[in-house]
Amino acid sequence: MKCKNLTFENVNITGGFWKQKQDMNRNTTVWNVYNRFKETGRFDAVKLEWKEGDPCKPHIFWDSDIAKWMESVAYLTQKQREPELEKIVDEIVDNIEKAQDEDGYYNCYYSLFTDKKRFSNRNNHELYCAGHLLEAAIAYEKATGKSKFLELMKKFIAHIKKVFMEEGSADFVTPGHEEIELALIKLYDYTGDKQYLDLAMFFLDQRGACEEPNTLAEKFGVKYLQSHQPVRAQYEAAGHAVRAVYLYSAMADAAARTEDTELKNACEKLYENIVTKKMYITGGIGSTRIGEAFEEDYRLPNETAYTETCAAIGLTYFCHRMSQLDPSSARYANIIERVLYNGFLSGISLDGKAFFYENPLEIDLYERKMTADFEVEKRQPITQRVEIFNCSCCPPNVNRYLASLGNFLYRYDEKTVYVEQYMESDADLEGTRLSQKTNYPFDGKITLSVSGVKRQIALRLPSWCKNYALKKNGKSIDTSPENGYLIVATENGDILELELEMRPRRIRSNPHIRANRGMVALSYGPMIMCMEGVDNGGSLAGVSLLPHGEITLALDQTLGLLTLSCPALRQEAQELYSDEADVKAPPFTAKFIPYHAFANRGESNMKVWAPQSSNK
Repeated sequence: MKCKNLTFENVNITGGFWKQKQDMNRNTTVWNVYNRFKETGRFDAVKLEWKEGDPCKPHIFWDSDIAKWMESVAYLTQKQREPELEKIVDEIVDNIEKAQDEDGYYNCYYSLFTDKKRFSNRNNHELYCAGHLLEAAIAYEKATGKSKFLELMKKFIAHIKKVFMEEGSADFVTPGHEEIELALIKLYDYTGDKQYLDLAMFFLDQRGACEEPNTLAEKFGVKYLQSHQPVRAQYEAAGHAVRAVYLYSAMADAAARTEDTELKNACEKLYENIVTKKMYITGGIGSTRIGEAFEEDYRLPNETAYTETCAAIGLTYFCHRMSQLDPSSARYANIIERVLYNGFLSGISLDGKAFFYENPLEIDLYERKMTADFEVEKRQPITQRVEIFNCSCCPPNVNRYLASLGNFLYRYDEKTVYVEQYMESDADLEGTRLSQKTNYPFDGKITLSVSGVKRQIALRLPSWCKNYALKKNGKSIDTSPENGYLIVATENGDILELELEMRPRRIRSNPHIRANRGMVALSYGPMIMCMEGVDNGGSLAGVSLLPHGEITLALDQTLGLLTLSCPALRQEAQELYSDEADVKAPPFTAKFIPYHAFANRGESNMKVWAPQSSNK
């Protein structure tokens, strides 16, 4: 039996940190995204009633926006029926049915603007939208048993297969924005029909292997669409970061199902390139707004970091699939954890109503003021989350991600259950039942109760944890980690208690990362911390952290989160230049909050990385 991921249908998050986030998503976020999408015409566009002069002109990617929202409703419904939300989805499906052409083609933009030739512009997201609609349709049939949506999408996929794979009559061969590839493999898994895997492999195998029109190549470079090389020869993450990790996820899926060793090798090299040379400490990827893309190795600027929320989500999808290719290693789950608590979670406000598209690691309001005063064209990420964007891919992506978060907790085979993430939860996997009790990530105590079929348990030892204690049924166990896991034989009724030493840490980066030279960051458990001006006297420019001294913990009642207080110095105002040996810098206590919680108390300066003082 190959190692399988336990899907969220069999995992219930029952309390703690992530239960609060899931409840917020169900009760607030999914409705807020719906209301903003309705106000901006996204749902009405499906009716094909828009005409010139009307507000809210439909866009090429609107189908994908509403598809991700529909998929999130399916995941919520899978756990608990939501009649009001279900009714909205059913109405959308009915409108799609009316709008779909006889040949199976569906796209609200192209159906409205009939002067636009179908499949003529590689960059117009037709296949990307189709992929998201397909994912939503699969999820909705699983959740409700209603098959209409999926049957409509199967008809659309049959048309796509005819146009691209059989006739070759489209003006391009592979999608400009990857997504349909992984959706097709989901459909193959769901139906067992190999034609869908074949179509996914066609799109993968043709990438970089044929000449294709690319109007964006002149602006962003040939790597932008990941078509610069065949997929099995791509070893360096390049181009638009979201498109890239969606492609790499499909490559990993395909490698697992076809046992393609060349494809697996490419995936492993791409993974290593990302996490060792192109990933921020928060797990964010895609450092530049120019093409929303990866840059050269180690180029990771903080203030202009693009780090799109969708890219963070996509990285966890890729890592999740890589764990199937290399099931004995905990390294992929470690990266997922880094993203979960940092680069993903920063994309949504604490009240669940507003979002970041970009997630910078530094905000300097004075620098921004000078830019504005002198009308300098320097684009920087926004400083406050908003409820909707013109390109609003991230909000519904957050919806569906939170609703299906249980996908990331467990893997298993005949012999072993791998505990990948620590969240208060109950799970049922083929006769083995697990119950986690924990206050993670605020402390490192995890109690795991096991019942049912006899299996060994592999508890992930997070890469940040240096010391731990493990007990079984109250008795200490002395075991060393194997590939990042603590492996314990268990029987029905056993109780495991794992205590991870969770303490503040000072972290330094690779010296090749120019932006972080001489800098230090703080972390606590899986959470990367940051300073905000609102807690530290406004400006952060003169603050430097001492390399010694105790970092203390406290609870911020306003945020409801743990904070750190770190010994520091704050340099006082002085001459513009000075040759004085001792610049006046009195002691100062710097307060740090979890990075994911920044920008929730008004506009403020912010830093993840701060200079480290040379004072002893």
